[in-house]
Amino acid sequence: MSAQDFLVELGTEELPPKALASLGDAFLAGIEKGLQAAGLNYTGKRVFAAPRRLAVLISQLDVQQPDRSINIDGPPRQAAFDADGNPTQAALGFAKKCGVELADIDQSGPKLRFSQHIPGKPSASLLPTIVEDSLNDLPIPKRMRWGASREEFVRPTQWLVMLLGDQVVDCTLLGQKAGRESRGHRFHHPENVTIGMPADYQEALRKAYVLADFAERRELIAKRTAELAMQQEGSAIVPPGLLDEVTALVEWPVPLVCSFEERFLDVPQEALITTMQDNQKYFCLLDSEGKLLPRFITVANVESRDPRQIVLGNEKVVRPRLTDAEFFFNQDKKQPLESFNERLKNVVFQAQLGSVFDKAERVSRLAAFIAPHLGGDAQRAGRAGLLSKCDLATEMVGEFPEMQGIAGYYYATHDGEPEDVAQALNEQYMPRGAGAELPRTLTGAAVAIADKLDTLVGIFGIGMLPTGSKDPYALRRAALGILRILIDKQLDLDLTDAVSFAVVQYGGKVKEAGLADQVLEFIFDRLRARYEDEGVDVATYLSVRALKPGSALDFDQRVQAVQAFRQLPEADALAAVNKRVSNLLSKAEGAIAAQVEPKYFDNANEFSLYSAIQQADHAVQPMAAARQYKESLARLAALREPVDAFFEAVMVNAEDASVRANRYALLSRLRGLFLGVADISLLG
Repeated sequence: MSAQDFLVELGTEELPPKALASLGDAFLAGIEKGLQAAGLNYTGKRVFAAPRRLAVLISQLDVQQPDRSINIDGPPRQAAFDADGNPTQAALGFAKKCGVELADIDQSGPKLRFSQHIPGKPSASLLPTIVEDSLNDLPIPKRMRWGASREEFVRPTQWLVMLLGDQVVDCTLLGQKAGRESRGHRFHHPENVTIGMPADYQEALRKAYVLADFAERRELIAKRTAELAMQQEGSAIVPPGLLDEVTALVEWPVPLVCSFEERFLDVPQEALITTMQDNQKYFCLLDSEGKLLPRFITVANVESRDPRQIVLGNEKVVRPRLTDAEFFFNQDKKQPLESFNERLKNVVFQAQLGSVFDKAERVSRLAAFIAPHLGGDAQRAGRAGLLSKCDLATEMVGEFPEMQGIAGYYYATHDGEPEDVAQALNEQYMPRGAGAELPRTLTGAAVAIADKLDTLVGIFGIGMLPTGSKDPYALRRAALGILRILIDKQLDLDLTDAVSFAVVQYGGKVKEAGLADQVLEFIFDRLRARYEDEGVDVATYLSVRALKPGSALDFDQRVQAVQAFRQLPEADALAAVNKRVSNLLSKAEGAIAAQVEPKYFDNANEFSLYSAIQQADHAVQPMAAARQYKESLARLAALREPVDAFFEAVMVNAEDASVRANRYALLSRLRGLFLGVADISLLG
């Protein structure tokens, strides 16, 4: 079967830059889906996405759809005809479904069967519908109309190229009749560009000053930006999202270096970077020490004969924005940071839970409680908590919301606050996402945990639990943040005490009954997903969860120990024994004795197990005290032999009540040794 290249290009007004790459990928995916459904084979595919166009090139596409045969089985013969041989509704319904008369149905087999040979259609007749379906399925949240047309698309369409080999595919889509005329750069090549063959597309547009390949433009911008930054003895900040957006804004990228007055460097560099990236789409430059340079890189969409004019234009545009940031910063510094708390008394945190200032006071007291448990300073943690929300009322954060915490750090430093107090104002929001940076200071860690715990307790306390995907107060993220800080930074805090303290801070604003347990349950539930991501079996997690450790660090140490224990050859047998012992003890009548009485032993294996338990208990006690759980479980693995021998030779449920009770006490001692780390009966 012969094959030819296929090209479709839809020309539009400028497409949404943040969505351009995904629109291109979806356009290609939709066309591929249509080709596969039609049974059309091809050898290659490419997608092109530029500000004014989406295009797909399919290499060596079948020019003819293959013939197809379909066979559809219907009802059995006995259900299709009655005793007199007349067709039933089942037979008539099957024929109607197939779109034929009953006489055209094969009735010779055990079931009615409809067979049809469908000759293949020319690909050129199928492609318009395939392209149209793909365009209709693009992820466009809101479509628009233009002019008098009733067509709808993300932007008004301007032209349509559709070629199969050297022939135009005759069709009209979205108000545009297909042809072979594309368009070049608006200014460098305003004339139409004739596409002779699909394979000529990319180079034909390149000659017309359009780099149609998104990846090529992206790579060119990244490479040239890095080169220019190096020439300025710096490095460029190139967030992937910003790089994608800039790539989607230009057809013919020309990066240029611009500058701004050095006096603006007195403003927090985060504010300058934010406004230049978010508002102007510039790449900022840093020196070798990570300090902002008074220069930036803009990406022009023209190759100007006088690039200096473009540079001056961008410098003129950015100056007012930097001036605004400078003004807000200087205005805020005219009063102490703490004074902004007065404004926060009138800002609602949550209608039932009070103001943002109320929250700051709770966080202050809770952080002061937490800090000593982490090895930090209670007074400084309390001070940081009191200042933690002040910058929310500043002009800087009002204009640049991304500066919350960061602005607080600069203002606290300006006021002469201790360095860790100032840092804590930014670190309270850490980690800001999965895998993001954690607080570096103990004061910051205390405030970050306090802030998150306060939110969890308050929102749970008024019954606003997260449901499904709805979590407006980001409670899941708060819980995960607490766990990451404690585990990754190896900080030992009993969350049971901290949550109870947080509940008390709310007074009568929350329903206290069962609240602490509910919050703790929610926090430790988040560990399950964390361990699953790390490849830890859920049974390992559940074996530790059964003991309900209050410290997240302690919980993690136990999990790691059980995970290591499961690799030992004795693990499965001991898990099974623990499960057996657990079942036996659950059926014991009355309380189990705390002491084992050797005088009731009547079997040498009882003496052996008792001796092995005493030796193991003596060995693991200091290990447990030092939380050397891996070493403890490794030592307990040596109990397998005397345990196996005991169960082979000894009947636990002896007729003599005293002997039976003593054996239960012995097994309780055995189980207690393992429960010092985890309930390994759950591993079986």
